[in-house]
Amino acid sequence: MAEVPEKAKCVVIGAGIVGNCLVGHLAKMGWTDLVLLDKGPLPNPGGSTGHASNFIFPVDHNKEMCLLGVQSANQYRDLGLSVDSGGIEVARTQERVDELQRRMTSAVAWGVEAHLLTPEEVKELVPFVNTDVVLQGFYCPTVSVVDSLETGTQMRNIAVNGGCHVAANTEVLDIITEDGPNPGDRMVKAVVTDKGTIETEYVVIACGVWSNRVANMADAYIPLVPAVHQMVDVGPLDILAETNNEIGYPIVRDMDTFCYERQSAGSMEVGSYGHRPIFHHPDEIPSNEEAALSPTEMPFTADDFDLQMEQAIDLMDMLGDAEIKYAINGLLSLTPDAMPCLGELPEVRNLWSAAAIWVKEGPGMAQVVAEWMTFGYPRVIDVHGADVSRFYAEERGDEHIWDRSAEHFNKTYGIVHPQEQWESRRNLRVSPYFSRQQELAAEFFQARTWERPQWFESNADLVDHYEVEGREVEWDARWWSPITVAEHLNLRENCGMVDLSAFQVFELSGPGAVAYADYLAVNKVDVPVGRSIYTPWLTPDGGFHSDLTMMRMDTDRVRIVTGVFDGGRDEFWARRHLPVDGSVSFVNMTDQITTLGVWGPNSPKVIGALTSQDLSQDGSPYGSLVDVELKCDGSTIAATLFRISYVGDTGWEIYAAWDDGPALWDALMAVGADYGLRPTGGGVYGTSGRLEKGYRLMGAELESEYNPLEAGLARPKVKAAPFIGKDAYLAAREMGDPEVSMCVLTVEDLTDSQGRKRYMQGGNEPILTQDGQRITDSHGRVSRVTTAGPGPSVGKHLLMAYLPAELAQPGTDLQVMYMNELFPVKVASIGAVFDPQDTRLRG
Repeated sequence: MAEVPEKAKCVVIGAGIVGNCLVGHLAKMGWTDLVLLDKGPLPNPGGSTGHASNFIFPVDHNKEMCLLGVQSANQYRDLGLSVDSGGIEVARTQERVDELQRRMTSAVAWGVEAHLLTPEEVKELVPFVNTDVVLQGFYCPTVSVVDSLETGTQMRNIAVNGGCHVAANTEVLDIITEDGPNPGDRMVKAVVTDKGTIETEYVVIACGVWSNRVANMADAYIPLVPAVHQMVDVGPLDILAETNNEIGYPIVRDMDTFCYERQSAGSMEVGSYGHRPIFHHPDEIPSNEEAALSPTEMPFTADDFDLQMEQAIDLMDMLGDAEIKYAINGLLSLTPDAMPCLGELPEVRNLWSAAAIWVKEGPGMAQVVAEWMTFGYPRVIDVHGADVSRFYAEERGDEHIWDRSAEHFNKTYGIVHPQEQWESRRNLRVSPYFSRQQELAAEFFQARTWERPQWFESNADLVDHYEVEGREVEWDARWWSPITVAEHLNLRENCGMVDLSAFQVFELSGPGAVAYADYLAVNKVDVPVGRSIYTPWLTPDGGFHSDLTMMRMDTDRVRIVTGVFDGGRDEFWARRHLPVDGSVSFVNMTDQITTLGVWGPNSPKVIGALTSQDLSQDGSPYGSLVDVELKCDGSTIAATLFRISYVGDTGWEIYAAWDDGPALWDALMAVGADYGLRPTGGGVYGTSGRLEKGYRLMGAELESEYNPLEAGLARPKVKAAPFIGKDAYLAAREMGDPEVSMCVLTVEDLTDSQGRKRYMQGGNEPILTQDGQRITDSHGRVSRVTTAGPGPSVGKHLLMAYLPAELAQPGTDLQVMYMNELFPVKVASIGAVFDPQDTRLRG
């Protein structure tokens, strides 16, 4: 029996495209003491890499997925293991034709060559396509076919040449952990295999469909499910064989039937995402010895494929004259939010995930994880949408993963709106006001696990009052209501109340709490008790990791308040960097505290009716925390008033005990009736109110690829205390004025070529020069829309985007592309377009 090393710096489990590329990238970054394990033989150990279709379509609406796909395609090209076959997505319906306009827009955003084709032009490239069922085509010349097994072999050899030990046919039996430096911490100690135990500092799980089973060995969890993707090989076909090539014609994606057709020498491979979702527990997957073909090539269930085959023959009738030579239920990994699982697992220090990655992104995502392990955060791209620590407890169970994956499997080739909401697994977390909001006919949007009102149908009367127009094009009106505009205008005129209970609230306490809080934050946290700090947290390279509020609650206690989309990541970051001397304790207070935001010119009157506290700027200054007693239906409740605003109007966030929430809601609604108070949804809080003030949002304007100077969030001086990313931040400041600035732009004319008003959705639409050229900076970062929405108080549709300094000047005329049409825009400000002097905010 071959032995494995007794010790290693890092053990990577899984020798598919991801694991092989990972050890190769780690070796390039200087890692030498590596071990790569797989329970199967090499070069094809039996995972999804071995049966993948191996093609890459380079256009995606999602920035991470698109650019990491492009990065991966380039890595395959650099190794000489890629052929640009070209690829065409065909539309059978008008809805899909409209989607192809959107895909053209994304292609321009990411700098991918693409062209729209007539049915006749499609047939010129693929002569066996039935143009009777095709309305339009979307052609990318750089669609590529790659050799993922040979790529894995070459990347693995790079690591071997650097000292990596490779052990094939070696099964992992357990991952041993030990107590970490802080209470409740665990850290990696060893990997147990059937050929011996390896003591190690780092373990990376890159096991594809088996990843969660391996994570479970360390009492950790990677939220994914092995899912079937059916594929058949049809042939022989003379027209394909005559090319004498593995791939001689462009790949065709028949998007409306969720199928693709890819030449494979003299045969045609037909793959489907249109059949019913079919999932398998990892324990159901056979071993290499038990499998007829390979473990992830499961027996074909023909009944599930009948309709897809009929549709494929409808598009290419020659397929009906050939035989099915090979057919499988191939396994791949799905996650509950359709994004990969990358990064260090929250449960165990130095246990990393490189999972739920397909061949098309494999090399790029392997590079991401290697950079993360080496430099403290990825450098190639911001990947906060793929960070495995993003998941909350409710998202880590099999029921949630299977239900959500079942919902989005058929959307792999679907048309998904930027604001589209999930149908399954709703009401996982609700605020204490949920029943009251239901009575007011709230339209709920889900933020990860939390339900939040986006608007209230009970406010429909405000639409007539403010004469708000609807939207003529259904796509623009989908997941939107004119009520949000009316709620905005009412807040500006009277008062609005926003449920903020989904805020994630943490507390640091102990003798080292303030010093540790300062170590996390760019801005000074060691301020007087009762004051707050809005601050970024940075990566080691000086880009944004987080954007949040920190409150000095006591001499040895600091509260952290962050958004629900970032709560998991921020909690993990704070816990991961805790001092090891026991001087700081971390507690998640989210379930104990509820928050309501009350804003607008009448907010002092509304809250003043419940308390005798001086609510002037003297008694309740901007940024201050004031503890009060609020009179609620004959009794009083303890609350904290935090004078702050994310909507740009005077008012407070009110923090109270969770169980006191209903009484607080009722009291505010009762006294607010005389002052025009209306419950107000997230459409105002997260979009229109924020946009008018130019406030930045983590994950939209704020990413690790940008720093506080570029985002317009740098303060005049840098504090003396050390903090994560300080050296990089100081270096950026020493370089002088930033190369780019975040700007607010106004759309000057919303009219499209058909005379309809169109409304950008904030889906990465590219900002272009007046002569239609893409705008990029010296780092290759493209100017694109990060947020879009109405600015009701200024009568304009507003966009936010980073622009080079020479263009980031008020009055600069540019264009935005939306649905493959150009619309004129003008730079309005690098700050607020509404009340730029903050007279209302601090009034």
